[in-house]
Amino acid sequence: MREYLLCLLAAAAVTYLTVPVARVIAQRWGAMAEVRDRDVHDRPTPRLGGLAMCAGLLAGLLLASKLPLMGTVFADGARVPIALLSGVAVIVALGVIDDRWGLAAPTKLAGQVLAASVMALQGITMIWLPIGGTLVLDPVTSVLLTVLVVLVCINAINMVDGLDGLAAGIVGVAAIAFFAYSYLLSVEVGFERATMATLVSVLLAGMCLGFLPHNVYPAKIFMGDTGSMLLGLLLAASIITLSGQVDPSAIEGGTLLPALLPILLPVAVMAVPLLDLGLAVLRRTRRGRSPFAPDKQHMHHRLLEVGHSQRRAVLLMYALTAVIAGTAVALAFVPVAYGLLILALGLAGLVYATLRPRWATPRTDIIRSSRTGTEA
Repeated sequence: MREYLLCLLAAAAVTYLTVPVARVIAQRWGAMAEVRDRDVHDRPTPRLGGLAMCAGLLAGLLLASKLPLMGTVFADGARVPIALLSGVAVIVALGVIDDRWGLAAPTKLAGQVLAASVMALQGITMIWLPIGGTLVLDPVTSVLLTVLVVLVCINAINMVDGLDGLAAGIVGVAAIAFFAYSYLLSVEVGFERATMATLVSVLLAGMCLGFLPHNVYPAKIFMGDTGSMLLGLLLAASIITLSGQVDPSAIEGGTLLPALLPILLPVAVMAVPLLDLGLAVLRRTRRGRSPFAPDKQHMHHRLLEVGHSQRRAVLLMYALTAVIAGTAVALAFVPVAYGLLILALGLAGLVYATLRPRWATPRTDIIRSSRTGTEA
């Protein structure tokens, strides 16, 4: 555990310290998020926060390569880390171009497919699925399914990135939950194949923790597509290297069909972004619009309409992610009845908080709203 904590702290510290540098680069380069009708922020804000996250990732991987516990990850010519970094290089370059000049949706989608394919062809790929025991995938299906998982994760995180601190917090909570289970498999159970997923998820949590102090309301910098696509790619890599490469039939113990947890947990940690993505696609296609056409009806927008402040809306979505992902992780340790009880109590509390926005709004936000005449 100490080595993983060191990697987390390294990723968080480097991300935190390099955010001001990314902010200056964005300002001088003109990579600014201007105020638009569908946006919530009220002043131009620098993008390119994803560059600082990338720096944190590189620092964490460099440190991990020197630690003995990570030997299995960096063995065999470091093939898997190289595959990961290749995909990261493509997605970060794509994000920087989009944050500075803007890209059409088809062009951006093509770049995402390229990043996913680069990873898949170098070894980060779905090998099997826990369906009917263990379903072994042929090479073509393996690559195609890997690309699909990466695309879904990237665009789900991209769409949920609509309020200060929202995407970084949700991914951070999801990464911590994913780390808890992958650590159990990697260290406690001894599955060496789960080590990569454990490392990537802990670095992902560190990157988010380091970025959040600069990104919470009112944000000094946005992660931009550079950051949101990077987070989605890394979350997908964690899911693929755990759910698609750890043989589910070899997992014993637990309380709720433990072989299903490697596929249940990714769905749980991605539940909020996936729900938001699914609703957005359904909403837009029913109106005859492109699934990528932006609007102002995401889950966080609806929370604002109910009367929540930005901070409260973000905290509610953090909590929803924590409840769903935490329940999935708990099923590895407690009986299913207890897990369902945790889920029911958590969701009941969230429903109450959502329907009572004025009671739930922090007093400091009320005071600020009354002074400025606007909702915080």
